[in-house]
Amino acid sequence: MLFREFVSFMLGKHSDLLLLAASTRCKLQRPLAGWSLVVALALSVSGCGSLDRDTDSHRYNVVAHETFGSSSTYSRLFDAPPERACEAARRALLSQGYLINVSKGKEVEGQKSFQPATDNHQIITIRVVCAADSKDGKVTLGFVSALKDTYNLKKSSNSASVGVGALGSLSLPFSAGNDSMVKVASETVSSATFYDSFFDLIKSYLRQDDELRQQSLTGDEEFVE
Repeated sequence: MLFREFVSFMLGKHSDLLLLAASTRCKLQRPLAGWSLVVALALSVSGCGSLDRDTDSHRYNVVAHETFGSSSTYSRLFDAPPERACEAARRALLSQGYLINVSKGKEVEGQKSFQPATDNHQIITIRVVCAADSKDGKVTLGFVSALKDTYNLKKSSNSASVGVGALGSLSLPFSAGNDSMVKVASETVSSATFYDSFFDLIKSYLRQDDELRQQSLTGDEEFVE
């Protein structure tokens, strides 16, 4: 009983000191807790940033997604010598409005411009390579690849200085600046439908060439008779 009274007396007498100690302890704990929270958030953000970088690296790593298989998207066999096959490809490109940049015996390249919007310009370049695929050279393996370059309009305004008496010179912006097309993308066309339609057009020109050759041979035979 005497011990309890003594403890109560001491607590009542030194209550101010106990409250001061408690408040001091809380003040010390709060900064520590705040710093712990900051460190935890920093580590979390750093981890998220690292994860985002890893995800973007995997997403944009085209080499990892590039596989060399037996796909026939970019190649096709033709029953004609390489020179005839490439000549048919040249005519096919010309018939679709392509400007021929290169025209050799076994290589053809054509280019065509498109403008789907006033601030967007696209150029498709088609390259054809014809290689013999038989010993007698009468069968050709044609390789075709199309490259699409995309340009967007970049607007830039110029400023001119105008003298205004005692005020000195003022720099005034003018909207009629040096606008230019800036290349923003370049990629190989991978649409199978695109290449199928081009190969079909080449075959149609080869058939026309065969018909003309056949008519020429028939005419020569009739002339000989």
